[in-house]
Amino acid sequence: MAARNTARKRAFQILFEGDQRGVEVLTVLADWVRLSRADTRQPPVSEYTMELVEGYAEHAKRIDELIAQYSVGWTLDRMPVVDRNILRLGAYELIWVDATPDAVVLDEMVQLAKEFSTDESPSFVNGLLGRLKELKPSLRRDEV
Repeated sequence: MAARNTARKRAFQILFEGDQRGVEVLTVLADWVRLSRADTRQPPVSEYTMELVEGYAEHAKRIDELIAQYSVGWTLDRMPVVDRNILRLGAYELIWVDATPDAVVLDEMVQLAKEFSTDESPSFVNGLLGRLKELKPSLRRDEV
């Protein structure tokens, strides 16, 4: 499972970079793929990383709506950029990727928060994704 862990970390980094630069995540993904093919010192972008980024991009509007709706006391734009992008990735994988157990998604996102964010972030990420997990059956609807 180390490969999936690495894939999630890279997907998070791509989402973070897109958010920071104000660029579409699919553009950042294409840049990462192009760079990894041109420079052997760069790690390759795995299929699962691509699936996660592309899946997030497909559902980005709905994911942001859900995060904004269920994050108590935080608006999306006030949320720390690291937390916002961990939540985006986690919400996508939790709600739309059936092959990954919910507990794995929550654990992986909490680990990303521990590694890249503040001391309070792991519990915030766990709480919000836990809430989405509870509501998952009713959230999984087509976007309008």
